[in-house]
Amino acid sequence: MPKYIFVTGGVISGIGKGVITGSIGRILQSSGIKVSVLKMDPYLNVDAGTMNPIVHGEVFVCDDGAETDMDLGTYERFLDINLSRHNNITTGQVYMNVLQRERKGKYLGRCVQIIPHITDEIKSLIRHAARKDDAQVLIVESGGTVGDIEALPFLEALRQMGVEEGHDNVIFVHVTLAPIIEEVGELKTKPTQHSVQELRRIGIQPDIIIVRAKRKLKEGNREKISLFTNVPKECVLSSPDAKSPYLIPQILEEQGISKILFDRLKLLHGDTNLSTWNEIIKDIVESKREVHIAMIGKYAELADSYVSVNHALCHAGGALKSKVIINWIESEELEGAKSRVEDLKNYDGIIVPGGFGSRGIEGKIIAANYARINNVPYLGLCFGLQLAVVSFARNVLGYSNANSTEIDPETPYPVIDLLPEQKCVDELGGTMRLGGHNIIIKEKTKAYDLYGSTKIRERHRHRYEINPMFWDSLQKGGLVFSGFSDDMKRVEIIELEEHPFYMASQFHPEFVSRPGRPDPLFKGFIQACITKRDKAI
Repeated sequence: MPKYIFVTGGVISGIGKGVITGSIGRILQSSGIKVSVLKMDPYLNVDAGTMNPIVHGEVFVCDDGAETDMDLGTYERFLDINLSRHNNITTGQVYMNVLQRERKGKYLGRCVQIIPHITDEIKSLIRHAARKDDAQVLIVESGGTVGDIEALPFLEALRQMGVEEGHDNVIFVHVTLAPIIEEVGELKTKPTQHSVQELRRIGIQPDIIIVRAKRKLKEGNREKISLFTNVPKECVLSSPDAKSPYLIPQILEEQGISKILFDRLKLLHGDTNLSTWNEIIKDIVESKREVHIAMIGKYAELADSYVSVNHALCHAGGALKSKVIINWIESEELEGAKSRVEDLKNYDGIIVPGGFGSRGIEGKIIAANYARINNVPYLGLCFGLQLAVVSFARNVLGYSNANSTEIDPETPYPVIDLLPEQKCVDELGGTMRLGGHNIIIKEKTKAYDLYGSTKIRERHRHRYEINPMFWDSLQKGGLVFSGFSDDMKRVEIIELEEHPFYMASQFHPEFVSRPGRPDPLFKGFIQACITKRDKAI
């Protein structure tokens, strides 16, 4: 019978419930317990695939092709496991399931209501995830903030499960914020008190409170929170700001969270041992050598838009005992601004990540060309590959109007074109080429040197590809195709032979990168950046 840990959030959104959830999972894993994770999102979208990354953050893609909330990426990085579509529940999914049953007559004679039909469906999906993953403990993060109207059905379902599963099988963890009034330097606990009051009003008494704040809680703060929330002081834990989110497992464990969980859930376990994890994180956090990367993005105003790329760079840096400093540059800033383009010489490498649409693409094309002609290490990801090909066609082959048909459907040189199977698609949600696909690597290429194999598996999220009509001309011009889909019909990796490091992938290697196990493309890129920096010194 699985145990459940329900993680809720209060005061404001974006306080790091995903990191807390992943950290609890890592602690349990280190004690020999089989853990899985589930995220409940209260928006009406069926999945995150059609949402704006500037507003919602990146769309994370699982190996099975599910487009999910970015917190699933956090869980995968902390736990080093592959999650699937059943690990992310949305209001849209829940209502669609219930309404489809209603249309099929499964509820004949009954009035379909939030309680019990919606809450029963939520509970069913949670229990299904626990069974499917064969988890001893399923950690369930409830998205949003206590008090949000849209989150109420999810919280009610969790309340019901607390009763149905029994006291020894469910524990509630509430994550809140304690702001600091800078003028007087005082840490305020009142928002946490009110958040817990709201949670208790709907029938949930938290067992553990984890308080996010700029600094560690003092004993007086913990005593006050304990008194007003009916939570024992030893169960009021602190999560202060840290150099890296990967430090949070150790911070929580030092406060005794594993003992609280094990005693409360009556779990049989081994000794908690985070030494291997901490050794990996030490290289990410404490490395002194710096590498400066220019990230040329369309959504640079929100770091969460590229959160997996940011982490993948840090993983690679840690493996090479280097600290990666990421500088976000809005691609539009490079368009028509020669001085801004020349600033790229100050960086050790350039990355053009994924994206969609026409805004800012000329800036990305300029950055790709600058890296090519100035021997600056370049890594293109998905859209970054497509625009590197457009740049190459324009500046090397002389196809001045070359473009992607996504940007210019009338271009005379459509070097990037819609995937054939996409031409009849009339629904945009969940219809891209998604998830893990096998890739064939050509020997005697840089890609082969990095991966050390002729067959790899990586995750995808795209509708466009290099147009096969231009394969010959691009290769004759010097562009190397070093990776292909397993049916050899699609180009997956490009590179330049004489360049120190000029590589791009149609897939998203950032989705499979892990602490201590960086994706080879990122590691190769950072190694090239280090080499460039060392030569400059």
